[in-house]
Amino acid sequence: MISKFKSLPNGKKPVRLIVMKLGVIANLKRPHAQESVERVIKWCRENKQEFFLVEDLVTISEQELPLLPREELPKRCNYIISMGGDGTMLATSRLVADTEVPILGINLGSLGFLTEQTPQDLELSLKRIQNGNFKLEKRMVLEARFNKQKFFALNEFVVDKGKISRMISLSLSANGDYICSYNADGLIISSPTGSTAYSLAVGGPILNPKMRAMIASPIAPHSLASRPLIFPKDDILDVRIDFSHEYAILTADGQVDTNLPTGSTVSIRVADHAVRLIRFPENSFYAVLRSKLHWGVLPKRSSE
Repeated sequence: MISKFKSLPNGKKPVRLIVMKLGVIANLKRPHAQESVERVIKWCRENKQEFFLVEDLVTISEQELPLLPREELPKRCNYIISMGGDGTMLATSRLVADTEVPILGINLGSLGFLTEQTPQDLELSLKRIQNGNFKLEKRMVLEARFNKQKFFALNEFVVDKGKISRMISLSLSANGDYICSYNADGLIISSPTGSTAYSLAVGGPILNPKMRAMIASPIAPHSLASRPLIFPKDDILDVRIDFSHEYAILTADGQVDTNLPTGSTVSIRVADHAVRLIRFPENSFYAVLRSKLHWGVLPKRSSE
């Protein structure tokens, strides 16, 4: 980490400032996205911090701006700011991959479970990073292997039936040990970060995102006995497509997919790298659960 010192009057100790090379990613379809990008540019120039915009943002200004191809940002920057919804953050996490460049999420969307900071916090958040007043939270990443290809997901992998409105047959094994078979719409293999996403919607448990474990949650299983299972971080899960009317689909974080023909197997494990999210001390995972998912909220009495 590169830093410099800022002298203070009255003999006070100098403040160590982090020298930032900030990569900027934004979803321009979100409200206030262009304004937020312009505010980041202004802050960087006023504070003499280097910045690069992803080349998709070329349209935000007529003036010449430092642009980089998306895949170059993690190589040239030591911090990345991702502005949009959780989908933008998920895409950014896959972009960063094993470089593990820290990511600051600014919520321009609706739920914003991963992007905790609001546009109102923008300049203050950047200042706090510059002053080193933040913490890095490591989030476990999932890796799927199929047909000599590798896919990565921060939230979850989903194996499902695709467009056909009929069940598929799946079998699940861990480290070569057969566990069970499903007749279902699909199966979700989730990380602790993804435990509050699709997995939660089908009845999966909530895990603290600092944990390292995997959750297997069936989607609409044709059984009264199918329940989600939790596996330790060192397990390798194999999902086999026993029968599908056309082909099943493997999807990473709801954004990247590939076809799985009948008889194929996809292997899912914990990746060697993690995603590092920038967090501030006042942001609590449990507070976010209460405020955004209304977790633990008691029903109101009729007299209230």
